[in-house]
Amino acid sequence: MAITDAIVQYRRFLKRRNCSIHTVKNYMHTLRQFVLWVNVPIEQVIGKEILRYIDHLRARRLQPKTINCHLDSIRGFYNYLIHEEGVKMQNPVKRNYNLRLAKPLPKYLRDEEIVQFFAQIKSSRDRAIFTLMLRCGLRVEEVAKLTLRGVDLPRAQLFICEGKGNKDRIVYLSSDALKVLSTYLEKRPSSRIQRVFLVEKGVYKDQPLSVRGIQKRMEYYARKAGLNVSCHQLRHTMATQLLNADADLVVIQDLLGHSQIRTTQRYCKVSNLKVQRDYYKAIDTVMQRHGLWPTKSLT
Repeated sequence: MAITDAIVQYRRFLKRRNCSIHTVKNYMHTLRQFVLWVNVPIEQVIGKEILRYIDHLRARRLQPKTINCHLDSIRGFYNYLIHEEGVKMQNPVKRNYNLRLAKPLPKYLRDEEIVQFFAQIKSSRDRAIFTLMLRCGLRVEEVAKLTLRGVDLPRAQLFICEGKGNKDRIVYLSSDALKVLSTYLEKRPSSRIQRVFLVEKGVYKDQPLSVRGIQKRMEYYARKAGLNVSCHQLRHTMATQLLNADADLVVIQDLLGHSQIRTTQRYCKVSNLKVQRDYYKAIDTVMQRHGLWPTKSLT
């Protein structure tokens, strides 16, 4: 099979697996770069060629996470050739070729920073957008794709259709989120467009607000507030606040749409209030058991 035919068939294979448009596009882009770089037939590539390609990507000053994305794309393509097309070869992209990544703790806003940020927002649309991120833990893509059909104000809940990983889920509206969303919807212009959040000015007025459009609003308000904050940090803030309020990890996992519990467990490392409460509660029990004075518990 010619390499161009193989790539076309691989693209169809990814679509049949219901991979998102974004995933297919990224896989094709990174795979195309590798095919143009490699100077031997694709079925003759061995591990040494992959290591050279890693060096090539590092020389381009790509971030380790980006390089790993390239390796995942190439590895997936070879798995397709071996298991779907019956090409007799071993996958040259070994798992231990992936670069080790730093694991920074999730960043979240303190209570006073939340007040400082939202004090800058006068637009009912923008206040609704960022409140949904803070109270419902929505990703920026999920806010941009939210439809009127997905909003259930009487039940105070939202239906998130095809979130990350093409997973659907239901999230719930807090009283303040319900209020600001209702306020915006009352002012929202009548439109056939089903997306909840629309552009309010310019040539694209009344068209769906894009992910980049939401990110630009975040950058604008962050500058006004003098804060270094992103859309995703509002989601992190929600998770941390729930954990500090003693919500179960599995509940937070479900609300955030995490596939694996270990992703949610990262918030335990930044949830200092819960750690402190659990520590003092446990140490009091230990000291009482040994006839010692209990420590002063946090209130």
